Amino acid sequence: MKKTFIYNRSASYHYQLTEKFEVGLVLLGSEVKSLRCHRGSLAEAYIIHRDGELFLHKSHIPEYASSSIQNHTPLRERKILMHKRQIRRIIGHVTRKGMTAIPIKVYENKKGLIKMEIALALGLKKHDKRQVIKEKEWDREKHRILKQSYRL
Repeated sequence: MKKTFIYNRSASYHYQLTEKFEVGLVLLGSEVKSLRCHRGSLAEAYIIHRDGELFLHKSHIPEYASSSIQNHTPLRERKILMHKRQIRRIIGHVTRKGMTAIPIKVYENKKGLIKMEIALALGLKKHDKRQVIKEKEWDREKHRILKQSYRL
């Protein structure tokens, strides 16, 4: 059973998600405790590559209140743990025009380890976003109509 701690809601609205990966993160103890309290944000976070490694940038994990002096910096850069073959694949896609790697969610797997799901994504144009909104509104309206017809 996966227990999701942080979810990036705007990712599917702003991007077309193509391929997803489960990755590990290098975290400090106070960061893990803060995540288990469902505190943190992936709203402005993105993934960069440097020297053949991937790093999570601008993810906000607030300081753990009950921690000692050895607390972490909330906006620090966190290393992503993956197989080299997968890292090379992601870097290859990111270097192509228009592709980016974004974090989707942070969760705890069955073994109790903190994992993150990242996705390769293409940015959506404004008219694509409008189409998605129209489809969602039509689905809501359709369900209302069907709900009213069942009551009669």
